[in-house]
Amino acid sequence: MAYRLGADPNLKILVLEAGGSDRSPMIKIPLTWGLILKNRYFDWGYFTHQESQMNHRQIECARGKIIGGSSSINGMAYARGAPEDYDGWCQDFGLTDWSYEKVLPFFKKSESWQDGANAWRGYGGPLHVSQMIYKDPLLDSFFQTVQEMGYSLNDDYNAQNIDGFAHMQTTIRNGKRWSAASAYLYPALKKGNVDVMTHVLVHKVKLQAGKAVGVELSIDGKLQTIFANNEVILCAGVINSPQLLMLSGIGDPIELENHGIEINAAIPGVGKNLHDHIVCDVRWRRNDNGPLFEVLRYDRIFFDLIKTALLGTGLSGQVPAAAVGHIKSDKSLALADLQLILAAAPMNAGPHLHPLSRSYDDAYALKGVYLTPKSRGEIKLIDGNPRSKPKIIQNFIHHDVDRVTLRRMVKIMRSIGDKGRFAKHAKAEISPGPLVTTDDEIDVFIANNAITLHHPVGTCRMGSMGDPMSVINEKMQVNGVEGLRVVDGSSMPRVVRGPVNAPIIMMAEKIAESILMAQ
Repeated sequence: MAYRLGADPNLKILVLEAGGSDRSPMIKIPLTWGLILKNRYFDWGYFTHQESQMNHRQIECARGKIIGGSSSINGMAYARGAPEDYDGWCQDFGLTDWSYEKVLPFFKKSESWQDGANAWRGYGGPLHVSQMIYKDPLLDSFFQTVQEMGYSLNDDYNAQNIDGFAHMQTTIRNGKRWSAASAYLYPALKKGNVDVMTHVLVHKVKLQAGKAVGVELSIDGKLQTIFANNEVILCAGVINSPQLLMLSGIGDPIELENHGIEINAAIPGVGKNLHDHIVCDVRWRRNDNGPLFEVLRYDRIFFDLIKTALLGTGLSGQVPAAAVGHIKSDKSLALADLQLILAAAPMNAGPHLHPLSRSYDDAYALKGVYLTPKSRGEIKLIDGNPRSKPKIIQNFIHHDVDRVTLRRMVKIMRSIGDKGRFAKHAKAEISPGPLVTTDDEIDVFIANNAITLHHPVGTCRMGSMGDPMSVINEKMQVNGVEGLRVVDGSSMPRVVRGPVNAPIIMMAEKIAESILMAQ
């Protein structure tokens, strides 16, 4: 938003960020992504409320609190979802301006695809996208096995269809993470009319006579107000955007009254419609050590990091989640509802050198992602304090279809793992393990082990005029409030069949253009 709006020299744009700088090498080096997630570096530290269908666990919900937002801490996978996802927005929610035909130009505008422009892909945009070729015999065996099982290969799942298996596409450029900050924000700051403030906590949107006129915030503990001449645009994400709206008196009147917040706009859909992709792994101990195991020796990793920094060709400039497939859990389905990701190394992989330090047991996994969840949750306030973490209720696996589909997913992953050349890499199945065989046992395994894939959406969703649960209109303007928009994952009416980073960037491109055209 800042980059595109900054193209108009008459506009002044101020970006407010609650976190700090993204200059840490840990953010830039793709291989250290697992450490960022495991240690909850650079995020808000959110967890869901106890999930009743997931053994009452509190599921971590990492959201970026850093320049670049969640694009600075995500797994760097680039996917748009299926064209039918956007046509579904159009058909099911009356969003005629968000069909795939209408959004495709903005996907193309945003990206610089390694193979150049074509009918589906863009080149010359800020966001560098490349196919990751992770060299490992495991991948060759995997691709051969899925073909033998009747699945197809797909040269480009970001073109006309997503079905089949392929090498992962990523937002990695020259061996470094290419976040929204790298692609957009830092070039925007060079324009002269774009500025950014870090370590700033926004308390609420300031309203006067039904119009957003600025934001109330704290800097170094001191309360201040910054006024906007044009608009306030919330890009705070699926958790913080509805929280800020509610703190500003915009939301469900009952929710606001419970916390003594004055009602400025009665919009019952604020915070509702929360949903997310669930992921569950099937893991195997590996017979042979993979290439990452060899590189992570203490006497080798330093040189690989130097190679990545100087040439962009080291293994530390990649992530071992190197292959992805989109398949159907049931042949009767019209579209894929599952995504399978081959993780060619375990999450506990780390530097080692026998006998100075214990080597980890090399392993690999198929990570199953349920793409079309039916369950819905919500974001609620704990109180009226902007420093309080909101209550995150995902309601994972509350819908029976979700439970049945996840069970099928685990069975499919096991069947692939047991077939052909791929099976020959396995020493043993680690999880669920040979003792888990019945449907009930698989359900318990899922309840104890499934987590979020960090694609939550929907809590300030778009809708057509007359839709009682919509929060924003097609131009992402908050219903009944002048000068206020929400442009982030919370705006999606329904999650797409893939990661949400690329679609969110597309939405920002589209809305920025509409704002400039209206100037």
